[in-house]
Amino acid sequence: MTKILIVEDEDKLRRALERGLADEGYDVTAVEDGDLGVAFASDEPFDGLVLDLMLPGRDGIEVLRELRARGFPGPILILSARGELEDRVRGLDLGADDYLPKPFAWTELLARLRACLRRKAAGEASLLHAGGVDLDRVRRRLIRGAAEVELTVRECELMEHLIRRAGAVVSRDELAREVWRDPEATRTNIIDVFVNYLRKKLEKVGAPGLIRTERGVGYVLEARP
Repeated sequence: MTKILIVEDEDKLRRALERGLADEGYDVTAVEDGDLGVAFASDEPFDGLVLDLMLPGRDGIEVLRELRARGFPGPILILSARGELEDRVRGLDLGADDYLPKPFAWTELLARLRACLRRKAAGEASLLHAGGVDLDRVRRRLIRGAAEVELTVRECELMEHLIRRAGAVVSRDELAREVWRDPEATRTNIIDVFVNYLRKKLEKVGAPGLIRTERGVGYVLEARP
């Protein structure tokens, strides 16, 4: 059975998550504070983590930072009422795999958790190429010749989508739907922020200008060899 750890301090929600995921066939452990979350995730081999940000003890960001530093390999799905851009960016930069703001639909949580677990399980086969650069999805690396740079989870997902659509205009609406899985992402500048992050990392491997802006429409990853 797939083992999931829930770290959520709100009793009613924690019990509902524990019950609901168990009904879906997961082996679930649920704890109510950040210190317990770190302890359990460090001592047992969990396949994934559902993590609130506002926690007693260590908050969710501290839990996330600590677990990734310790090498926790499973996907981490953040749940939080904190929907501001900076919280999303910070969590994703620290290694979260997805972010679901409260309140959320149960079916969406299940879909996102399954997607996180599926990407983790299927990630082995993934060296993608376009525009003269390679994307190693397993190691989350951009590679061009001897140069390479590490990507965050969200940067890697964004680059993968652009590579798969190389040469075509990709709208912000499409990126919000397919990469962020949140149509509301277009209401902030989070997509533009991550495109700029990618551009800077592409410059580091000697591929400046690979992502072109189509003003008012979206972005194009140049399909040049």
